Amino acid sequence: MMIYYSIPIIAALALLLALYFYRSVVKEDMGTEKMKDIAGAISEGAHAFLHSEYRVLLIFVIVLFFCIGIGVNNFITAISFVAGACLSVLAGYFGMNTATKANVRCANAARRYASNKALEIAFSGGSVMGLCVAGFGILGVCIVYAITKDVHILSGFSLGASSIALFARVGGGIYTKAADVGADLVGKVEKGIPEDDPRNPAVIADNVGDNVGDVAGMGADLFESYVGALVSAITLGVVYFKDKGVLYPLCISAIGLAACMIASFFVRKSRGTHPAGVLKIGTYTASIIVFIASLVLSQVMFGKLNQGMCIVSGLVVGVLIGMITEIYTSADYAPVKEIAKQSETGAGTTVISGLSVGMKSTFFPILLICIAIFASFYFGGLYGIALSAVGMLSTTAITVGVDAYGPIADNAGGIAEMSGLDEEVRDITDSLDAVGNTTAAMGKGFAIGSAALTALALFVSYAQAVNLKAIDILNYKVIIGLMVGAMLPFIFSAYTMSSVAKAAFKMIEEVRRQFKEMPGILRGETRPDYKTCVAISTNAALHEMIVPGLIAVLAPIVMGCLLGTAALGGMLAGALVTGVMMAIFMSNAGGAWDNAKKYIENDHLGGKGSPAHKAAVVGDTVGDPFKDTSGPSLNILIKLMTIVSLVFAPLFITIGSLI
Repeated sequence: MMIYYSIPIIAALALLLALYFYRSVVKEDMGTEKMKDIAGAISEGAHAFLHSEYRVLLIFVIVLFFCIGIGVNNFITAISFVAGACLSVLAGYFGMNTATKANVRCANAARRYASNKALEIAFSGGSVMGLCVAGFGILGVCIVYAITKDVHILSGFSLGASSIALFARVGGGIYTKAADVGADLVGKVEKGIPEDDPRNPAVIADNVGDNVGDVAGMGADLFESYVGALVSAITLGVVYFKDKGVLYPLCISAIGLAACMIASFFVRKSRGTHPAGVLKIGTYTASIIVFIASLVLSQVMFGKLNQGMCIVSGLVVGVLIGMITEIYTSADYAPVKEIAKQSETGAGTTVISGLSVGMKSTFFPILLICIAIFASFYFGGLYGIALSAVGMLSTTAITVGVDAYGPIADNAGGIAEMSGLDEEVRDITDSLDAVGNTTAAMGKGFAIGSAALTALALFVSYAQAVNLKAIDILNYKVIIGLMVGAMLPFIFSAYTMSSVAKAAFKMIEEVRRQFKEMPGILRGETRPDYKTCVAISTNAALHEMIVPGLIAVLAPIVMGCLLGTAALGGMLAGALVTGVMMAIFMSNAGGAWDNAKKYIENDHLGGKGSPAHKAAVVGDTVGDPFKDTSGPSLNILIKLMTIVSLVFAPLFITIGSLI
């Protein structure tokens, strides 16, 4: 028991370290008055959106609280659901709040010092999010299980995390991409002004979007993945190994968190000249520590290495998926350069080549996920698959820190541009931002891979809860469920893509209106109306996120009530297969388009303003909702539908007995 109680202590230490990093960021100088004004506008817009979003989510949480309490007849599970939702909100809010303070300080460090100091500030700001995600995740799971000793109550906690994650990802993604698309198409393509030019009315909304989508949304996403992996492992661990089955994944997560804390200091104190290499030091350091510890702990607790090998399979596959994602999305490799080359013949070939790269990018990650499933089942059975997901997410704190670093660096570049800082400063922030695009794509690939394993483990828990021994694909109800499940990721993506298009349309109209009615904007004589653009993104995101969220929650409940538990099992299987494929395809295609544009902007193939650059901007515009809205939301969709099915399993059984 002493070991069990030491786990939340490590989580608490991680939260204290997050506070230390936060203070180390805010003590840095913010720079000139103009930089402070711009950063203040970004912070104000980001906080205003989150407050509005949380007011909407409060209604959703209250409604679902009573649905769980009454429908499942278990208000303790409903309370656990609220706890998961609250911790997800806190993790996202703390991370975003720090990011809005780190961006201007990163830009000022690039102005006054060099790239090393700017990298340290950006990474420290991102690490606050990473440490909060893992710290709150472990702390919440430990407290709920210690109080209830009931794995079914934990599923409510996971549902709370998943629900907030979906709305945060979709809402934040719609916000940021509406602003980004509007700013790019009118500013870059039509008016030929640089990215983050202060004359662009959508520029503040674009920078706000980086924080609400790529920081707060991403943090909620990974929090949900982290909690889901732990809950699935604990649920199956109780069945197969009793207390040891619960303790082992928690210990691995705690060790992984401690390893990430150590690795964070390696990154902050590194004096390397290449940002990508410096950030990889942290990830690989944490991974090596977990690799060794998982095998040792497995031998100590179980008397064999089997459970440790399951952790290792997930950990290694997670790192490899990150490497493969980098190959397909980094400008250092052939796929992105090929997209850039195709841009010389126009936007059409840019889009075609990007779609091709995205489709090809599914091959190796899917093979690796299959290898992880095979190896983990070989060594540990169904419990081993859940452990594999825990292993893949054991270094979440450093992964999220590296991921959240990207939007901070991107914001720093925007602030440098809008403040009129020297070109050398923008060169530093651009180099940090280019690495950030790749780390963000790697983080999305990492989240998608873990989503497949976690959803599979949760699916097993659902099958046990409803006493489903097998899925008979010759059963007509199962076939219906399978087809509907395979269709859902397409419908979900269609709604999220359409939402971005609608919001971007309004943004484009507004930016064009301001340029037309206020000609002094382009001459630098008139200040654009930034607040109207921020309001457009906010209102569109809050309105358009409702339908995708309802699809994820209602689809499994309707299927389970109408056609039964077997049909619902088929639906979950269909959604898992197509959801993972589409998530990888969309995220990697979007990342590749983005970096192809940046490759051209770095004085290749004609550079900024060339025909190739304009074509690449169109490709990047198509890729924006791919990589930042629809793609990353899909991995939440497949897990949320599974956890909803698990929580409402008693309702489906009751209805099935009455029919």
